[in-house]
Amino acid sequence: MEFFQKAKAIRMRNSHNKYLSADDDGETVTQNRNGSTKNAQWTVEPVPDSYTVIRLKSCYGKYLTASNERFLLGGTGKKVVQLKPSGPDSSVEWEPVREASKIKLKTRYGNYLKANGGLPPWRNSVTHDNLHLSATHDSISWDVDVVEFLINPQVTAETEQPLEHRRTSHSRTSSLSLRCDQNVSSFFIIIKTPLTIGLNYNLDTSFDFD
Repeated sequence: MEFFQKAKAIRMRNSHNKYLSADDDGETVTQNRNGSTKNAQWTVEPVPDSYTVIRLKSCYGKYLTASNERFLLGGTGKKVVQLKPSGPDSSVEWEPVREASKIKLKTRYGNYLKANGGLPPWRNSVTHDNLHLSATHDSISWDVDVVEFLINPQVTAETEQPLEHRRTSHSRTSSLSLRCDQNVSSFFIIIKTPLTIGLNYNLDTSFDFD
C-alpha cells in the first residue's frame, strides 16, 4: 500500500482507543492508552520484491510477529510477539488492507492482527485470528497515524539487503528517531492518514492542508 511506502514510523490505535504497544520486556505486544511513548511507535520496513507487504519494528529492534503459539488452550487466537529473526521469516510480514478509513493487518497466512477486550487474560492482549472467527470486525480494524515520513519513499537497493544488514533510510527530522532511551512525550508530531491530513502538536495547535 502506497500509504505505508511513504512512512518511516507509525502508531496504530484500535477500537478500544488504545495503541499497539511493545512491552518493556522486549517480547510481549500489548495495548496501551498512552500513544506518546516510544513503545507505541513502530518503524515501517518494506519487504523486498513486494509492494504490498511490510514489517513493523519496535523501539527494541524487534519485529511484530505472528507466532504459532495459541494465546489460550482451546482458543483460536494466536500470540503476537516481538521477535528478531536471524533471517527471512514470513511470520514478521504483514499486508495492510484498507477498509474505508481503517487499516487491517493481514498475515501471510490469512489471519488478522486483533486487539482483544474483556476480562483478563484477554484484556489488553493482542493476537492474530481468522477474520470469520473474530467476534467483531472492529477488533481487527485500526486507525494509523504517521509519526514520521520518509524523505525519499522510493524503494531503493538497500531495501533488498538481508534483514539484519539493512540500513535505516534518512528521515525528515532526527528529533523523532526511534531509540529506546528517548522520551518522545515532550514533543510529538502526528501526521494523519491522507483521509484526514493534519499536523498536530501537543500544544493543541492544528493546521489543515487541502
